[in-house]
Formats: sequence, C-alpha cells, structure tokens
Amino acid sequence: MKSFLAAVKGASRALAAVAGAALALLMLLTIADVVLRMLGRPIVGTYELVALGGAIAIGLSLPLTSWVRGHIYVDSFVARLPPVPRAVFNVATRLLVLALFLLLGWNLVKYGLDLRRAGEVTPTLRVPFFPVALGVGGSCLIECLVMVTDIVKIFRKEYE
Repeated sequence: MKSFLAAVKGASRALAAVAGAALALLMLLTIADVVLRMLGRPIVGTYELVALGGAIAIGLSLPLTSWVRGHIYVDSFVARLPPVPRAVFNVATRLLVLALFLLLGWNLVKYGLDLRRAGEVTPTLRVPFFPVALGVGGSCLIECLVMVTDIVKIFRKEYE
C-alpha cells in the first residue's frame, strides 16, 4: 500500500512540476508581450497561449493541491464531530469528489479524443487543443487516485 501512496504522490508532484513550468512560461510570455507591445511589436497568439497555459497550470496542479490539502477547508463543523462520524463525513465527501472527478476526467479524455479526430486548433497559431484536454482529463483521473489515497489514510487513521 505504501508503494501505491508513493506512486500517487509522485504522479501528483510530476503534474505539479509541469503546471509550475507552464505558469513560469506564462509569466515570461506576458512580460515579453507587454514590453514588446510598448515597442510596437506584440507577440502574435499570446492570448491563445495564455489560455492554453492557464488550463494546464490550473488543471495539472489539482492533484498535488489535494494531496497536501492546500485548498480552502472549513472544518469548524467537522472538527467538533466525534472521530467516527468525522471519518464517515470525510469518506463520504471524498467519494463525492471521486465521482465528480471521475466524470470530469472521463469526459475530458473523450472530448480530447474528439478534438484530435476533428483536428481542432487555435485560430491564430494553429496549436491543437487535444493535448490540453487530454492532459487535464488525465490530471482529473490522478485526482481520483488522490481521493482513494485519502480514503485509505482515513481508514488507517493517518488522515488528520
């Protein structure tokens, strides 16, 4: 079980590294575009690249954010519950999140394959859309594994 947990954590970290690199490139691209725009030479397709990069940065950072519980978490009600009802509540919410991201990931992968089949590209730079949809869909499926690891940690009493 420890190897499964380590594999999910490693995959989450790898996706977060790609998300971080995308975010850094977005910042550099935006700065370069602003400077060059002042000189009358804007970078063509910046809007498209920022949109695609933003999807990559946000989508691929989800699993690690959930792993480290870096999202907003309001626990004033849950903290007052006794241990067993708290565990039941935590498992129930993880199952709901698992179902949501399973549907989201599955549909994004299907959508990405449809985009690939159709040959959909951005209007200016002609960058294909499908890798972004497939990447974010895959990240959603990794998020499902993070929820499974949370449930395992809850049952092992290692969650909180």
